[in-house]
Amino acid sequence: MKQLLTYVMLLIALPAFAQTTPPDSAVVSAHPIATQAGVDILEQGGNAFDAAIAISSTLGVVEPFGSGIGGGGFWLIYDAEKDTYSVIDARETAPIKAHKDMYLDEQGEVIPNASTQGPLAAGIPGLPYAYVDINQRLGTLSLDQTMKPAITAAREGFAVDDRYINGVTVKRDLLLKYPESANIFLDQGNVPQEGWTLKQFDLAHTLENIEQFYENDAMIADVKKHGGIWSKDDFLSYETIWRRDPVIAEYKGAKIVMPPLPSSGGLVITNTLNILKGYENPNKHIIIEAMKQAYRERALHMGDTDFLSNAANKPIERILFGENVQKQRELISHDKALPSEEIPLETSKGTETTHFAVIDEQGNRVAVTQSINFWFGSGFVPKGTGVLLNNEMDDFTIKPGVENGYGLHGTSANAIEPHKRMLSSMTPTFVETNKGLLILGTPGGSRIISMNLLAMLDFINGEDPAEIIQKPRYHHQYLPDVVVHEEGAFTPEEITDLKAKGHTLKQSSRRYGNMQMIHWDYKTGMIKTYSDPRGSGAGRVY
Repeated sequence: MKQLLTYVMLLIALPAFAQTTPPDSAVVSAHPIATQAGVDILEQGGNAFDAAIAISSTLGVVEPFGSGIGGGGFWLIYDAEKDTYSVIDARETAPIKAHKDMYLDEQGEVIPNASTQGPLAAGIPGLPYAYVDINQRLGTLSLDQTMKPAITAAREGFAVDDRYINGVTVKRDLLLKYPESANIFLDQGNVPQEGWTLKQFDLAHTLENIEQFYENDAMIADVKKHGGIWSKDDFLSYETIWRRDPVIAEYKGAKIVMPPLPSSGGLVITNTLNILKGYENPNKHIIIEAMKQAYRERALHMGDTDFLSNAANKPIERILFGENVQKQRELISHDKALPSEEIPLETSKGTETTHFAVIDEQGNRVAVTQSINFWFGSGFVPKGTGVLLNNEMDDFTIKPGVENGYGLHGTSANAIEPHKRMLSSMTPTFVETNKGLLILGTPGGSRIISMNLLAMLDFINGEDPAEIIQKPRYHHQYLPDVVVHEEGAFTPEEITDLKAKGHTLKQSSRRYGNMQMIHWDYKTGMIKTYSDPRGSGAGRVY
């Protein structure tokens, strides 16, 4: 299996772009306090990897609704000295006592909210292990130094913003189910007003002792007390996986570097691009049809590769190396949308995440997407820890033919098994061309993949990142058979044309995503940061 996942680098001659040392360092994240944390570490002489630990841990403090040490993520890194790419897989794992039917009742029906609320919904967190591991392997500063900004933000507090208030408004009832959570994130049981200061003293203490995170027996005991199935063995057996062979795709001379499974984005985007190579200038109809085909492959075949047999991985090999692409193109008509039901699965809701990027003057770069899944994750905080637990178990296939919280379908390839990592859409990405480098990523659940895809297509076609990051977006994920789009994503003429071709369009009730990008323009030598206007992030060039 590991030989199979030595990906395209061995079989495709990819472009190599001459690069000089970057003129500056740069940081961009979804929150100004986290961005400043990264800048502070760079100013203290830290490298991009040190800064990434500071940014990641601080985001978990100031955006507790979206990520934190109770969750996981994927770190796409480039080590300039070694000239190597790696993906640090800090995805959560299923507990040892987990099994494929754990969220079904005696009649085999899905138990409402069982995979999304409370400690039973939580996978074993990965970020605490990642901080220690990355610091030991790549850091230049002590772990205490890199964790200090997060600890300070937790202990001294910060004024909450509209995004926090909106999230609490949606999830207040869930938080009230667990007194520990309500005491931290609510103002005496009520939704906080703007300017309210969130202080997290227990979390500060946990962050100060991050190296002992997996030795916290009291955390495990409280999870069990409230219906969870964590065990000491789950903590002792967890480790990050350094995946040395990221997915590397080529499109119109650009090299695109993305995470491998269990992050599905690299394969879905590669499959989509391979299909689009058959069209000189694919229009939005063709792009939507290509998305539909690629997301279908995700639903049918993708999961944690360490749990898939060689036979099960043959479809993945076809996705990577293009053996199946011609068949997919043959299903695409220029004049008519192909109904998803005609390419069926062969089977027997608000969302959050966050993304950041950093590059240092040595050329090291890091792109990280991390999450606890839905707004405020499982809603559960183990007593005395301040750690809000994820509900990433919902990203497994709870039952074939039944959609998860993002409307995604799956098969046994993504079924629950002990120690298994659930399939993810998180896709931190590097796009390298002869004109420049783009580091990008975004939250957005299943729409992460399509957002990254549209952004990289626009960048490769020469559009300005400042325009790309604010363009209205559209999305198709195979099932449901609907094109979800932001207002303005299609012109009136395009809407008429797409409907005439048989597409069902649904305008999103809100703008979605919170993309963060760093652009290094080789021609001008300038590095710039771009933070999605849909959010409240910030970038700094240092």
